[in-house]
Amino acid sequence: MTKVKILALLVGMMTLLSVPALVMAQQPQLPHLFAGAATGTEVTAFVDAAQVASATIDGGNYVITVDPGTSNWTDKAISFNIDGEATVESGTFVHGEATELDLTTGAVAVEDTEPTTAPEVSLPTVSIPGPVGADGARGSTGADGASGPTGPSGNDGADGATGASGSSGPAGADGASGPAGGAGPAGGAGPAGAPGEAGADGSDGSNMLGIVALILAIVAVAGAGGVYALTRRS
Repeated sequence: MTKVKILALLVGMMTLLSVPALVMAQQPQLPHLFAGAATGTEVTAFVDAAQVASATIDGGNYVITVDPGTSNWTDKAISFNIDGEATVESGTFVHGEATELDLTTGAVAVEDTEPTTAPEVSLPTVSIPGPVGADGARGSTGADGASGPTGPSGNDGADGATGASGSSGPAGADGASGPAGGAGPAGGAGPAGAPGEAGADGSDGSNMLGIVALILAIVAVAGAGGVYALTRRS
């Protein structure tokens, strides 16, 4: 049982030690820069017979960057071509190095001349992006913006339901009496009354009173007839 525990512990330690290597293998690796003199139009670089970089020859000089990406190319052989023809010179890949290397092809005749100093080549600075950092803290909320313009008026709403009827108000005061109507026609004369008993003979003054009384009686009957007629009309 103790041996099993020791073996399990060793396996766990080996696994932990292999994690950083796997993480490093997935990170971008540093390139190798080559620069120098060359005659032609274009320089191409090859690793394991596969083209990995190219550069234009400008003014008799070239600068080419061999970038391995996330691969480890330590001590890999690098061969070069000028316009498709292999060069005599080659290089060895070293991460993060910059090498000055003049390139020639077999077609170039080598003249027995005095050695010349190779032109100085300014090697550019190679910037390798590091891993992306963690997100920064969230900034504070900005101030409220200005109010926007007032929007157009909305459509009229639907008519509301009819309200309940109100309570009846108090009765109004009586109106003024209208003008009296015109007198109606006189009613017909009533039947003559039964003759009264004959009065005693009086003086002439008594006869005059009797005539006046008869006239008043006729007027009273006529007035009664007029009232009756008015009552019927109303």
